[in-house]
Amino acid sequence: MISADYIRIDGADAYVERWGSGRPVLCIHTAGQSGVQWRYAAPELARLGYMAIVPDLPGHGRSDPAQGGPVTDLCRYTAFCAALIDALGLERPFVTGCSIGGKITLDLAINHGHRLSAAVAMAADAGLAPQRGAAMAAGLRRELEDSAAPSRSERTYLGTHAVVGQAVPRERAEMIALMHRREDPLVSISDLIGWAGFDRWSRLDAVACPIHLAVGADDLWVDSAAVRRTVERIPGGRFTLLNGIGHYPMEEVPDIAVRLDAWFTEMTEDRAI
Repeated sequence: MISADYIRIDGADAYVERWGSGRPVLCIHTAGQSGVQWRYAAPELARLGYMAIVPDLPGHGRSDPAQGGPVTDLCRYTAFCAALIDALGLERPFVTGCSIGGKITLDLAINHGHRLSAAVAMAADAGLAPQRGAAMAAGLRRELEDSAAPSRSERTYLGTHAVVGQAVPRERAEMIALMHRREDPLVSISDLIGWAGFDRWSRLDAVACPIHLAVGADDLWVDSAAVRRTVERIPGGRFTLLNGIGHYPMEEVPDIAVRLDAWFTEMTEDRAI
């Protein structure tokens, strides 16, 4: 049911899991994390007839470090995902991701949408206002100086707890927070610098595949109003507000695989009409 390989991408080895053998869906994780975030959803997607392809982005999980050091421009991850699609010979895959993974999903829909069947971007909008993004990036760059301090892992643990939704059982929230504290702070902060600098507002009309944006109502990191504004600027874009859910829908929503299946099915059926 599950296979794992190292795939050579741009001179480095990327760890990639594949669950199932059906229609391919590329599943992209959040800042500083790894494909382990999809451990609940991937087997369910496989049971629903998909092949869930779950990579660790460069410098994350079991993948080699990113060439040139931690990544601060999400375009590099978009290029990695496009190269992975090529390396695996995927025909019109679905794509989904969360947080930076959601922004990468949106970027793939803009730059490679003609190669995709449909996309679901979770906990992501088209970008911060330029001034706010620049200020946030500057603060994050200062944080790199103490990123390895012992308190950093506690901040990650407590911060993760803070952005998990109210509907999530306490035991599941605790597991999410414990797993997230494993991250490499240099990588996660660099990822967030890329998140702060991401701006695709002027390119949303270039989205070339059906796309659905979803955000948790309890997400303290992403403004649901900004996600709505993003959708409104995408021809045919769709939107779902997830009540009681925070920043990690693929870990928080018990039936996320069923929901993804419904969204993908709806988008591809409408496209065929």
